[in-house]
Amino acid sequence: MPVVYEPQQASKANQSGKKLFYPRVRLTGNVGTDQVAREIAELSSLTTGDVKNVIDNLVTVVARHLQASESVTLSGFGSFRYTLNKAGEGVEKAEDVNITQSKLMVRFTPASTRNTNGTVATRSLVTGARCVRFDQVTVVPGTGTETGPGENTGEEGEEGTFG
Repeated sequence: MPVVYEPQQASKANQSGKKLFYPRVRLTGNVGTDQVAREIAELSSLTTGDVKNVIDNLVTVVARHLQASESVTLSGFGSFRYTLNKAGEGVEKAEDVNITQSKLMVRFTPASTRNTNGTVATRSLVTGARCVRFDQVTVVPGTGTETGPGENTGEEGEEGTFG
């Protein structure tokens, strides 16, 4: 199943005064903890309840370490860390800095491997993802399976693969 994107116009104009369009991911649904636990249980010898318990405990442990100003790295998956995003105006003196000037956010960075020349070879969760424009996704009759252009449909269209 491909990652679906749609065109979205920028809210601010560029230097030449034009509001340009860019691709933006179009979410097609949401999968919750219960579904993830069921799918992991199908791939392992654990029960759905065991997997859900591990996921719940993972969230608790990751939050505990983030709240201690530590980053958390899960091998093969990625790392989590807190960042502060600007939410107010800056001040002229360091002693006037206040937490109300920012918003606390969690930043996730997918794990990656590097080539010998330092370039990224693979990125967890991204490598191999196929992107298809939303108006070029079709449903194969009788299956409910969505496909992109040129995939089981005989159509051709714009598609991209990351890797």
